[in-house]
Amino acid sequence: MHSTLELTLILLAAGVFALALLKAAGMPALLGYVLIGIGLGPFLHGMGADSPTAHLAEFGVVFLMFSIGLEFSLARLKTMRMAVFGLGGLQVTITMFIVMVCGLVLGLSWETGLALGGVITMSSTAIVSKLLSERDELDSEHGRLILGVLLFQDLAVAPLIIFVPALAQSSGLGEALLFASLKAVLVLTLILAVGQKLMRPWFHIVAQSKSSELFMLNVLLVTLGLAYITDRAGLSLALGAFLAGVLIAETEYRYQVEADIRPFRDVLMGLFFVSVGLMLDLQIVAQHWEKVLAILLLLVFGKLLVIALLAGLFTQSWPVVMRVGTGLAQAGEFGFVLLGLTLANSLLAPEMHQIILAAMVLSMLAAPLLLMAGTRLAQRMEGGAWMEQARGVHEIATRAFGKQKHVILCGYGRSGQSLARLLESEHIPFIALDHDPRRVRAAAQAGDNVVFGDSTRTEVLMAAGVQRAKAVVVSFAHTPSALKIIASVQRLRPDAPIIVRTVDDNAWKAR
Repeated sequence: MHSTLELTLILLAAGVFALALLKAAGMPALLGYVLIGIGLGPFLHGMGADSPTAHLAEFGVVFLMFSIGLEFSLARLKTMRMAVFGLGGLQVTITMFIVMVCGLVLGLSWETGLALGGVITMSSTAIVSKLLSERDELDSEHGRLILGVLLFQDLAVAPLIIFVPALAQSSGLGEALLFASLKAVLVLTLILAVGQKLMRPWFHIVAQSKSSELFMLNVLLVTLGLAYITDRAGLSLALGAFLAGVLIAETEYRYQVEADIRPFRDVLMGLFFVSVGLMLDLQIVAQHWEKVLAILLLLVFGKLLVIALLAGLFTQSWPVVMRVGTGLAQAGEFGFVLLGLTLANSLLAPEMHQIILAAMVLSMLAAPLLLMAGTRLAQRMEGGAWMEQARGVHEIATRAFGKQKHVILCGYGRSGQSLARLLESEHIPFIALDHDPRRVRAAAQAGDNVVFGDSTRTEVLMAAGVQRAKAVVVSFAHTPSALKIIASVQRLRPDAPIIVRTVDDNAWKAR
C-alpha cells in the first residue's frame, strides 16, 4: 500500500517525463494526463475515485472553477439566467426522463432508470471549462450556453445526492428534495448578498499591508472557504469556488488574483485528469467491450442529440448548436459520485456499475476529440455561409462609400446609441457596426444608421473605411473583443485615434 506522498511523487514523475514526450509529439496536455493515468492504473491499485491523491486532485477542479468565476460578474450571470435555468434545466430534466424510459425498455426498474439518468445528465465541468478557457471561447455564444448548462448541473448535484438514496427507500422523497432545494437557495443568496458587500472592503484591507504572501493566503482562504461552505451545505466544492471568483471579479484585484492562482490550478488539474485515467479498469473493458462500447455510443450520441435539439431553442445558429452538443456530450466528474450512490443503495449490480464507469471514463477521454470535431463541423457550416458574409461586408462598404473623416462606432447598445445621437447633433458622419441581428433590425426600423457586422473582423473594419476614418470608438465594455479591434486598427491604420469604453481601468493597466 503506497502512502499519499509516494503516490503523488509517482504521478508527478510520470507527468514530467510523459508530458515532455507528448508535447514533443504535439498532443494536448489534457489527453496526456488521462493517458498517464490509464498507463499507471495496473501498477497503482486502489487509486480510484476514493484515493487520497484523487481527493487532492479535486482541488484542481476548485481552482479551475474559481478562475472561470473571475471571468464573470454578477451582471453577466444575470444575463445568463436563460442559459442556466432555461437550457440547463431542460437538459437535466429531459435527459433523466429519457434515460428512465430507456431503462424501462431494457428491463430496469424506474427507480434505477431515474438514478442512472442523474448520472448520465452530468457533463465534465473540469474538462470542458478548461478546453473553452484554453481556446478563449468562454465568452462566445456557444461558450456561454455550455457554461450555463454546466452551472445548472452543479446546482443539481445537491438535490440529486439526496434524490438517489431516497429512490431506494421510496419514502420521504418529496420532503428531502424540498429541504435540499431550500437549503441551496438560502446558502447561495447569503453568499452573493453578504459576499458582495464584504469582498471589496476586505481586499482593500489586505492589499494595504503590501504583503504578497498575505494577499496569496487571503485568496486561498476566500476560495477554499466558500468552497467549504457550499460543500457543507450539500452543494459542490466547485460551485463555491466559482462564486468566490464571481465576487472577486467585482473588485479591482481580479487580474492579480488570477495570476497568483494559476500555478495551483494547473498542477492540481493535472492530478485530477490523471485520477480520471486511473479509474478506467482495462480488464473490464476487455471482458465486456461490447457492452462498454454500446453504452459509450448511447451516452455520447444520445446526449449530443438531446443537447443539440434543446440548444436550437436558444440560438438560431447551427454552428453554435453543433458546438454546444459536442461540448457537453461526455460524462462528468459528479456523475461518478452519483454512480457510487446507485451502487451503495443497491440500485445497480456491481458488474454493471463497472461497465458504466468504464464507458463514462472513455467518454471523458474522448471529450477533447469531440469538441475538436464539433469545431470543424461548425467551421464548415460557417464556411457554407460565406456568400451571406460577403453580402454583409459589401453592404458595409456601400454604406461607408464616400464617407471621409467619419467615426466608426463599434457596438450599438445603450452607450453606442447615446454616442450616435451626440454625433448626429454635432453633424459628424459615422457608421455604426453591431453583430446582434435583432438589435440591427430594430435600429434600422427606427431609421438609425447602423449595419450588421462583427467589428473584431479585419475585413469588416476595412469595409467600414478605417483608412479614411477620423476615429474608432469601441462602445462596449468587453476587454478581449476590444483588444482584437485595437490590434486590427493599429495594423491597418497605426495613427487612427481609438476610444475604448471600460468599466475597469485596472484591466488595461495590467496589460
